[in-house]
Parts: sequence; structure tokens; C-alpha cells
Amino acid sequence: MATSPAKENILKKIRQALSHPVPLPFPQSEGTNSVFKPAADDLEIVFAQEFTHLLGKFAFCTDEKDMQQQLQQLIDQKKWTKIFCCEDKWNATFSNTIDLAGCDASITGCEYLIARTGSIVLSAAQQSGRTVSVYAPIHICIAYTDQLVYDVKDGLQLIKEKYAGSLPSLITFATGPSRTADIEKTLVTGVHGPKEVYCFLVES
Repeated sequence: MATSPAKENILKKIRQALSHPVPLPFPQSEGTNSVFKPAADDLEIVFAQEFTHLLGKFAFCTDEKDMQQQLQQLIDQKKWTKIFCCEDKWNATFSNTIDLAGCDASITGCEYLIARTGSIVLSAAQQSGRTVSVYAPIHICIAYTDQLVYDVKDGLQLIKEKYAGSLPSLITFATGPSRTADIEKTLVTGVHGPKEVYCFLVES
């Protein structure tokens, strides 16, 4: 197939650029050091501050028993009757529906928590898969303190190591409830995903 003169000209410029790459201005720091200052507080504190700043609801639990009690109290208080959970560890304790689309809240685990941004890292390799944290109106994440990392790059590096080069087909960074300001520049939550996100952080 013949290549048009314009396309051939672009490809020629790309080949020339690749054969004479521009040297990095700071080769000792490019990609090796974080541009963000190290955490001044414990990662639990940094995450809790960022997560709640983004309208997330945070609960610290001293152990799994404490987590179960706090989470059950929340469910009773909110009068949620349809809880969807497909995590083997918590299914028998909390799940009472298989109807994700019609549930009141969903419960998932996570891959990691990013303290600097208050983000929950989820992947398609988890038991909950791609959809549970998005389709339910309320997303409840159960996480452990040993899943806390400071920055996004730390979480991505650990995922690469965990899955030994065979990355999950989807990695999601959920940062607070779904929100948009497209409608007359007014912030609206719960438009394209959960309207509330809870994180129960368990001491590990």
C-alpha cells in the first residue's frame, strides 16, 4: 500500500527524532524521585485526612471484630436491607443479596490505599471484579493498614510485583464519591457512580 507524501513526511520526522533523542535535563532525578514531599504524619492519618476531604466516610478499626461491629452498626443505622458482597472473607457475614443493581450498598476489599490522594486502588483481579464498586449507590471498602502506600507510583509498583508482570485488565483509582461540576458549575455527587464511599481501615 502506498504511503501519502504527508504521512511519509511525518514518519520521516519521527524516525529522525528517535535517532537523535533530546537528552534529559535532569537524568539523575527523572523517574526516580517523587516530586511530592514525604508524608509528615503516619500514612493512616494522611489517608484519613485526604479521604474525608474528598467527602469519603472513614472509620478506623482496631481489629476485624471491631470492624464488623462498626460496619453492622452503620448498616442498622442507615436501614440498609440489601447488602451485596462477593468477597469470600465477608460474604457470609454481610451479604444478603445477589442483585447488584438493586442493592442498597456493596462491600469490597481493595488492592491498596494511596495516602497522598485519598484514593482506593481496585482491580479486575479482585473477587469483586470490575463493577461492584461502581454500580452500587453506596460503596464500602474494607482495607488493612499494611495496604497503605504513600503515592500512586508506590501502589503501581506493588501491583506490578504482586501480579508478576501479568497485570489485571483493569486498575481503578477511586477517589471519593462520584462527582461532576459540568451542570452549571455546581458540584453534584453520585452521578456516574456511588454517591457515598466508606472506608473501614483495619489495623493489621
